[in-house]
Amino acid sequence: MFARLTADNRITLPDSVVCDFPDVQVFDVVNEDGRIVLTPVIPSKADAVRAKLAVRGITESDVADAVAWARSSKAHQ
Repeated sequence: MFARLTADNRITLPDSVVCDFPDVQVFDVVNEDGRIVLTPVIPSKADAVRAKLAVRGITESDVADAVAWARSSKAHQ
């Protein structure tokens, strides 16, 4: 099985490979001992939440502060 690198650095994966990963749109790409290795990346629900928070400008620090506030006695008054 072959895949050709185009002039704009694109590789088309063979259908016989792609059909084994029907819901995958993103692959992690690494160079392993001179070989290109593609690993399917399936986003977790946590990744989806992080992405939504990032769009809204909410940082991990903001979330930590909110959790600390919710656990404090001030939140229960």
